[in-house]
Amino acid sequence: MRYVTAGESHGPEEIAVIEGIPAGLHITQEDVNQQLARRQKGYGRGDRQKIETDQVTFLTGVRHQVTLGSPITLNVHNDDHNNWSKIMAPNTPANDENTLRKVLRPRPGHADLVGGIKYRHHDLRNVLERSSARETTMRVAVGAVAKKLLSEIGVDVHGFVVNVGPAKTDLAQLEQYKTLAKLREVTESFDTRTLDQATDDEIKTVIDQTKKMPTPLVVLFK
Repeated sequence: MRYVTAGESHGPEEIAVIEGIPAGLHITQEDVNQQLARRQKGYGRGDRQKIETDQVTFLTGVRHQVTLGSPITLNVHNDDHNNWSKIMAPNTPANDENTLRKVLRPRPGHADLVGGIKYRHHDLRNVLERSSARETTMRVAVGAVAKKLLSEIGVDVHGFVVNVGPAKTDLAQLEQYKTLAKLREVTESFDTRTLDQATDDEIKTVIDQTKKMPTPLVVLFK
């Protein structure tokens, strides 16, 4: 199995193409949409999650809710593109109006700096449009298909948060959970998807404090 994703953060669509999924796997849009909805939850999420309501569309590789064995194309529409259509227009030459929102300072912790150097982009928007949390939408969609395939052989998958910075849960608590279903029920009940209320509160405090910290920016281009 292999996959490739395409699409910019403020472009019209997010797309993924998956190869290697065998024919005969029963899968529905809801199987993927459940995971996309889960992605949009969680404490400290940005305002983008208030704009988007992610719903997947199967464009190829699935017929009558059954995979064909051919490449599967997944598509998720970006609602926020309505506010960026001129800035992201692929068929209009650059002009004073559609280049107003240039990005000249790289964001810490992102690929903006190295991307700007590698591809010689003067406007770092050309990097951050892919170096964006929005791009993870399609990785989650692809993961949902993979989880569906694994479920056919009795494999269940679940993830939860152990720590965020100094806020850390006690993994000894895992001994009390006899099934993955029970563990999922507990961790999904907390906004930070951790194991207990105390750690959930501590993680929220760390997130709130971090969001208030001033972020030093270095000018890459002038």
